[in-house]
Amino acid sequence: MKYVYILESLDGEHFYVGLTDDLRARLARHNAGEVPHTSKFRPWRLRTYIAFSDATQAVAFEKYLKSGSGRAFAKKRF
Repeated sequence: MKYVYILESLDGEHFYVGLTDDLRARLARHNAGEVPHTSKFRPWRLRTYIAFSDATQAVAFEKYLKSGSGRAFAKKRF
């Protein structure tokens, strides 16, 4: 199972979209400062996630959420 997830910093101003096989472990790594891109805005909370059984669809959805229209979609829907 692949998970596409959206994290929100506790200040509510920063968001991060990612893809993982193990959601709990990945969130722990973000909050421990082990991910360089997110370490300066921690702590993080899980805003939402979507599970995919097809890895190709998960990668495509993550890529979409990182696009301009995908960010607008996520802001409005999640």
